[in-house]
Amino acid sequence: MSSIKGGRTMATTAGSRSDTRFFGHPLGLMTLFGTELWERFSYYGMRAILLYFITDTLANGGLGLDRSTGVAVTSIYGASVYLLSVVGGWLADRVIGARRATLYGGLVIALGHVLLALPGGAGPAFAGIIAVAIGTGLLKPNVSSMVGELYARDDNRRDGGFAIFYMGINLGSFFSPIIVGAVRSAAGYHAGFLVAAIGMAFALVFFILGRKVLHGAGDVVGNPITADERPALVRAGLAILGLVLLAVGASAVVQSVRADGAAFGTSGIVDAISYLAFAAPIGYFLVMLRSPKVTAPERSRVLAYIPLFIAAMLFWMINEQAASSLAAFAEDRTVLTFLGFTIQPEFFQSVNPAIIIVGAPIMAGVWMRLGDRGPTVAHKFGIGLALAASSFVLLSVLTASFGDAKVPAWVLVLTYAVQTVGELFLSPVGLAATTLLAPRAFRSQAMALWFLAPAAGQAITAQLVSATENLAESYVPYFGTVGGVTLGLAGLFFLVAPWIQRRITEGEDETPEPAAH
Repeated sequence: MSSIKGGRTMATTAGSRSDTRFFGHPLGLMTLFGTELWERFSYYGMRAILLYFITDTLANGGLGLDRSTGVAVTSIYGASVYLLSVVGGWLADRVIGARRATLYGGLVIALGHVLLALPGGAGPAFAGIIAVAIGTGLLKPNVSSMVGELYARDDNRRDGGFAIFYMGINLGSFFSPIIVGAVRSAAGYHAGFLVAAIGMAFALVFFILGRKVLHGAGDVVGNPITADERPALVRAGLAILGLVLLAVGASAVVQSVRADGAAFGTSGIVDAISYLAFAAPIGYFLVMLRSPKVTAPERSRVLAYIPLFIAAMLFWMINEQAASSLAAFAEDRTVLTFLGFTIQPEFFQSVNPAIIIVGAPIMAGVWMRLGDRGPTVAHKFGIGLALAASSFVLLSVLTASFGDAKVPAWVLVLTYAVQTVGELFLSPVGLAATTLLAPRAFRSQAMALWFLAPAAGQAITAQLVSATENLAESYVPYFGTVGGVTLGLAGLFFLVAPWIQRRITEGEDETPEPAAH
């Protein structure tokens, strides 16, 4: 098996190295660029109108849930996508390979969008939401890994290829809220979801027709399950099942003791997924810290990564509220006219990708020019977290200054802009720090841990909103409290930043020990 795998890998990289048909890059990059652009178009288009669909009245084609519950469901949906991305990455590495995981994920996403596009009430709608979450979990981590497979390790086009690929992500996420929002306004929610379904269909067409130019990328199962491993995997599966049942049981207990005596339903599911999102990263860290395969310097770097992970979790808790509490604020408390034009509330969700498209190359150039004179990894995390927290404090103060009147559109645009600058400080640095600090024996699983930061962050949002009485009338205290507390935690993070940086650099010159097999 290893010889076959090695032969295919050599053929893949050899074919890609000589392929310069897509702006000097392998033509397979065009396939993955188009696939990701249209998949992100479908995902962010669906996400842009999801809260409004969940909370609008039945007469208007919505599901009729209250605002707080709708925000909690939207947040926990986002957490589920990231949790399932861990599963999708594992299945690709160990069972089906990245290409098939991407294909199956795309088909399941398309099914989910079709279910949402068909009028049928809450049953098909929630089935569609679940299908999109499962499919995205399969597809999301594996398209990126296939981009990496197009290049040999020493191919200096790799960074440029990923820059082109990520431009596709942001182009898709920029246009979709505007287009889907306009269609939703003109023809209703199901028409908006149909546009998202069409976007996913384009993604599948790109991916299926472009298979030949991928040079075999994603075809090989990188680390297939062996017969000797199966008993341990069965035990691990049973342990995970037990954890899921424990989370469901805990949420059922919480439901039973609540004052309203609510039955286990939507809020119970929100609680159960929240507990899983909190437990998963704790489990990952404990396994890494206790593993005999982790050296002492590696363990020191894992300890340094824990506060970085917490900072990332808090950052994504705020940043990922674009489709939940901030989407609700856009509809409830924002003047939807700008420069004389009437705009849809979905428009604001295009601000983030627009700034990233312009700002990411600028930020990369700044870091290159500053070199060692720039802020450390820990301080970049702290700045990113402080900016995200400040955006909520700013939104709360400005909203309070307008009293009961709706705020101008520029207030919400400014809020998104401040958050996005924070994202440019934290997100790309976080990806690099994850690969830098991961123990050798856990290198492949490190990205799964990084995906758990936004999962846990959105789970926190779901819990905060669930505990907020009448969110529509509590925006000022909600944003002010969340932003103020997080800003205080950012201050504490800066205090421990020197300790984090010392542990990051500890043992950098050591010769890595070979990973145990």
